[in-house]
Amino acid sequence: MRILRTPDERFAGLPGFPFEPHYVEVAAGDGTLLRVHYLDEGPADGEVVLLLHGEPSWSYLYRRMIPVLVAAGLRAIAIDLVGFGRSDKPADRDDYTYQAHVEWTWAAVEAIGLDGITLVCQDWGGLIGLRLVGEHCERFARVVAANTFLPTGDRHPGDAFLAWQRFSQETPNFQAGKIVNGACLTDLTPEVVAAYDAPFPDDTYKQGARQFPLLVPVSPEDPAAPANRAAWAVLETFERPFLCAFSDSDPITRGGDKVLRSKIPGAAGHPPVTITSAAHFLQEDKGEELAAVVVDFVRATAR
Repeated sequence: MRILRTPDERFAGLPGFPFEPHYVEVAAGDGTLLRVHYLDEGPADGEVVLLLHGEPSWSYLYRRMIPVLVAAGLRAIAIDLVGFGRSDKPADRDDYTYQAHVEWTWAAVEAIGLDGITLVCQDWGGLIGLRLVGEHCERFARVVAANTFLPTGDRHPGDAFLAWQRFSQETPNFQAGKIVNGACLTDLTPEVVAAYDAPFPDDTYKQGARQFPLLVPVSPEDPAAPANRAAWAVLETFERPFLCAFSDSDPITRGGDKVLRSKIPGAAGHPPVTITSAAHFLQEDKGEELAAVVVDFVRATAR
């Protein structure tokens, strides 16, 4: 496996991002060690809130939420998925599979030593995070799902997703910052847009970002479908607190909250929260508001 590592200077002076980097190493399938970056803010003995980002963002997405969580006494952990942010980036697209992402992310969670986890997941953060809940439910205290889903390929993915999938493969210039900006209601500043481009000095670093849209199961025969169905079998018995906090203006995941709430028993008694005036990347549009929802949910369900 050939590995690329974004130079540290690319991350210098990013606006609103004063957090120190932390790293763990996880094993790739061929024995190669991959360096995974994460943020670790707040008291070491605080309840753990695991923040998982999606495509094509990185932990920078959670910069507005972390101070709210820390002020409430929570420990905020934001992992950069392999291929994104300050984490290592395999150079070949074939190295990126759904299964590999699940295994790499769980290996990072174990290496950091997290337990009693409150999962906050959006976009691919849910496709990976909800799989992890299904496979390691005993380690999760509660879940906040925001603009995400766990597909098995048994439902039509929606025209908006298929349009995004085509664009991701056909556009000659995959600009992460521009993509994030286009999926927000807020018009991001040029400096913030540049921060989303920072992990990708050139196209050779973007193989994971290019591959992600192709890994979403869109047919029942997809390689990831059986494992996702197995995760669903567990989620359908998951009785720990589960909250949907979707935005009101995301065409990609609209309606996904209804599926989660109808199938996961832990959602009973926890009315869904709608984050208004927010699009797909609600962390950018309404980050502080979403963080306050998480804080209130943790406090209301603490044992």
